[in-house]
Amino acid sequence: MKQLLMVSAIALGLSACGGSSVTNPAPTPSATPVAQASTPKNVIFFLGDGMGMTTLTAARIYAVGEDGELTIDTLPETAFVKTFSNDAQVTDSAPSMAAYMTGVKMNNEVISMSQDTLAKDPNKDLTSNCGSSNGKPVTTLLEIAKAAGLATGVVTTTRITHATPAATYAHVCHRDAENDIAAQLVPGDDKSGFNRQLLDGVDVVFGGGSQFFKPTAAGGKRADGRDLIAEMKANAYSIASNKAEFDQLDPKTAKKMFGLFSSSHMSYDLDRDPAKEPSLADMTVKAIQGLQKNSKGMFLMVEGGRIDHALHETTAKKALQDTVAFDNAIKAAIAEVKKTDPELKNTLIVVTADHDHTLVLNGYAARTGKSAAGNPGVLGLVRNYSDGSLAKDDDGMPYTIIGFGTGENRVNDSRSKFAALTDEAVFANSYHQEAVIQTAVGAETHGGNNVFLGAIGKNADSFAGVIDNTKVFSLIRSAMGL
Repeated sequence: MKQLLMVSAIALGLSACGGSSVTNPAPTPSATPVAQASTPKNVIFFLGDGMGMTTLTAARIYAVGEDGELTIDTLPETAFVKTFSNDAQVTDSAPSMAAYMTGVKMNNEVISMSQDTLAKDPNKDLTSNCGSSNGKPVTTLLEIAKAAGLATGVVTTTRITHATPAATYAHVCHRDAENDIAAQLVPGDDKSGFNRQLLDGVDVVFGGGSQFFKPTAAGGKRADGRDLIAEMKANAYSIASNKAEFDQLDPKTAKKMFGLFSSSHMSYDLDRDPAKEPSLADMTVKAIQGLQKNSKGMFLMVEGGRIDHALHETTAKKALQDTVAFDNAIKAAIAEVKKTDPELKNTLIVVTADHDHTLVLNGYAARTGKSAAGNPGVLGLVRNYSDGSLAKDDDGMPYTIIGFGTGENRVNDSRSKFAALTDEAVFANSYHQEAVIQTAVGAETHGGNNVFLGAIGKNADSFAGVIDNTKVFSLIRSAMGL
């Protein structure tokens, strides 16, 4: 009863950005009256940003070959998720992640607000321009978990203020108001911009984006002069800004942990210097170790965010490597949790994506096996499965296995007027695959296809069939008993 009262209080009390909150959809009733006794204490939600099923397939071939398995392939319970937003057939990351976190369909660009909220561009100083009557906050799973006394964490390879992580802890009518999003994360008084539904704050925060926590005088983007990193330290957070400081964080003794390892997004895994930046798996394991100190359990969100950025660039090799790094984090998390919960009787792990991209696998390619030095694999040219010869397009020229529906690299003439592609050229880290429809640089678009969801652990079997992204919220909430 006390738990229910706390959840009710959070629904009534939210006031960051437009008044009191609206009510989230009720949790799905349990099939049996004893479900409360078997409720998992730990929920880990993994989000591969932009990780559509074709990208996932390509990453599998890239890493382990056609007949290999990634960790995500071994998850026993599966579903397909519809991703459209309130106002668009093809969503962006803000409303799609917010749908998972709140159970509410909202407009593109909007983060964890009511369905009637209109996206309004932020002010020039990257603060909110929402107005006082433009929608209401909607309670997130992280806030509900916090109210129930669980430990909470957010881990990402993007800026911590980027759309996906922000949807767990912030409420704003436009995802680009990152200075306000940062302020919502930092414990303070009513005038500080802090989201008070976070109580004493999110317990573990790892990612990039220090520029939104630093004043302009210190090279940041905050025109208000606040040093939010210093404020976090004053609120009992142990701070890290590089791999060495990250390694020194002791999750057993640190009350709370806050690590920002880059000014903007963290490096692509293909480019990452392991002496300077921790991997996604590193951050995930340390977050779990820190959150496990809370005997009531945890809610942890982990995002492989740079998959999406590489796909926008049409640099498929970077996207596939970041997908593998994301999969490694899932593997590491399962292994870490099983140290204390061997059969995952008290843990639910959910893995999914927020939307698709336009990446496709072309031609009738022979099997390539995994990519390695001397074998570009799925990143190479199409070779006919029947005789191994190079496949040719209508201009008599070779083409790559991976292509994009939209993207910056489009040949606007006969391809025979240009040098023939080679495996060496297309296997380069920075090669941009060709696209059907040309866009601006870095502006390949999202796709509208359903995405994959996998789950393991207690009550994972509630995920099945084709479901809307808003349904994921109520399924997790029911599994948590909240």
